[in-house]
Amino acid sequence: MPRQITAFGNPLVKRARSLRDKRHRRQEGLFLAEGLRILTEARDSGRLPIELFYAADSAAHPLVSALIETVEAKGGAAIETSHDILAKLSGKDNPQAVVGIFAEFITPLAALDRATSPIWLVAERLRDPGNLGTILRTGDAVGAGGLILVDECVDPFSVEAVRASMGALFTVPIVQARWAEFLPWLRSGPGQLVGLSLNSDAGYRGASYVAPTFLLTGNEAQGLPATFEEECDLLVKLPMLGRADSLNAAVATAVTAYEVLAGL
Repeated sequence: MPRQITAFGNPLVKRARSLRDKRHRRQEGLFLAEGLRILTEARDSGRLPIELFYAADSAAHPLVSALIETVEAKGGAAIETSHDILAKLSGKDNPQAVVGIFAEFITPLAALDRATSPIWLVAERLRDPGNLGTILRTGDAVGAGGLILVDECVDPFSVEAVRASMGALFTVPIVQARWAEFLPWLRSGPGQLVGLSLNSDAGYRGASYVAPTFLLTGNEAQGLPATFEEECDLLVKLPMLGRADSLNAAVATAVTAYEVLAGL
């Protein structure tokens, strides 16, 4: 039977709340995900929370009751609680009906099979969790084989990144690697490295894309380092017809990814 927690000082509530902090996530190897859509997406992809917190008045919802049943059947804990405690866990005044605690999962670079998809997304020193989550959603939408995070990127398991991914965190494999690891791996097999850069005369439309294409997006503020651009097989840019000098990193990735997909 599901247990009930109504006290803010409960150790499980305190531990779950601490996972909003990166240091605690790394220590525990756990992260928070909130929302019925995201947790249902996780379940459908084969990942279940080890602990599921849900509002008492939502238990009758068929998707919530299905989550509770599945979590308990697999040995997890279903915990009935209040909206106030859910707000404390999520950091939002209008919390979702469910919050789950999941074990972190990262795919090793060596485990990737580049033949599984014609397009892969690569992000270098990405800093904004909203951008990371949105790029994950793009990866899901275009059927990317995965998202490879190069060097010191924002934590993909932060509450903000998980929220922005809208469930794509659970459907798109995530790899973390140093550039010095990624480049030799890439060159050990087929793969065209395409960099998004303003330092190019080649437009993103009509470029010669070759599968599998690894689409590389640089840091939001600085773009790709020159040494990274030199390693690319192709540099492409999006035309800027207004006063802005560049697009948001996630938007530029999405626009180019669909063009790559159309050209393969």
